[in-house]
Amino acid sequence: MRTLLNLIWLIFSGLWMAIGYALAGLICCVLIVTIPWGIACFRIAAYVLWPFGYRVTDRPEAGLASGLGNAVWLIFAGLWLTIAHLVLGVSFCLTIIGIPFGLAHFKLVPISLLPLGRRIVPTSTHAYPSYRWA
Repeated sequence: MRTLLNLIWLIFSGLWMAIGYALAGLICCVLIVTIPWGIACFRIAAYVLWPFGYRVTDRPEAGLASGLGNAVWLIFAGLWLTIAHLVLGVSFCLTIIGIPFGLAHFKLVPISLLPLGRRIVPTSTHAYPSYRWA
């Protein structure tokens, strides 16, 4: 079922959004100072291509630099991307068939709002490290 949803998503939203995120990543990488945001854009582009079966988790080892970077991102790009995902999510949810895709747009809101200090993991894995008992 995930594969079918991902293929339909790829046609109606994923490919266009991934191209947009990838172009933003290229622009950020050309401007040397904004390389961390460019790398985040590439991660989001890969996530946007195939969102079903993945989730976003926080990175506990991320520090103050990612928080400051998120503040800059929020002002220049995060707010606008979040509004776009919310509008697209509501638009998709207006139809019964589009509800899973609207929910996928809502799932993209946290990482588009504050991308630094987060990671994308498969839903089958846990966000916590496994501990070995001796």
